[in-house]
Amino acid sequence: MSQDPVAIVFDKEELRAKLLEVVREDLATLIRTQNDAQEGATHSENRAEHSKDTRATEQSYLARGLADRVEALRETEARLQQIHLPTIDPDEPIEPYAIATLRDEESDEIQAWWLLPIAGGLEIEHAGVVVRTVTPGSPLGKALIGLMVEESGTFRTPRGERGFTIIAVS
Repeated sequence: MSQDPVAIVFDKEELRAKLLEVVREDLATLIRTQNDAQEGATHSENRAEHSKDTRATEQSYLARGLADRVEALRETEARLQQIHLPTIDPDEPIEPYAIATLRDEESDEIQAWWLLPIAGGLEIEHAGVVVRTVTPGSPLGKALIGLMVEESGTFRTPRGERGFTIIAVS
């Protein structure tokens, strides 16, 4: 049984460690995939048999894209290790590095969102609660900035506008 996210005191250093684990696991998987793509691009079976055969070219584009993603994840890992995690006053407006606990107005689900300048879209578990990361530039991140406990906000998704109410900030 999971805990009530409102009652949880989130340990941001522990959350950072868990987030780094997720990033490192993703990075290891991506490096293996990139190596496979590079091998595929240079494999003898992928050599062009005629002028319209693009197998090797497609594999090299894939390998290049994966290499770019590997570099971005390495940068994310380095920045996560270096960021300062300030203490957030729960009686002040939401700002970057805050964890906002909100109630989704459509589903009535309680969700915890960690507002970080990097690593958006990841999930980690803390004390039986799933904490999702969101960047200030995302639709939800923009909607959260400046709100306070008991205030409501909305943001646009591909499925339409979503409403929420802030129930805790840490």
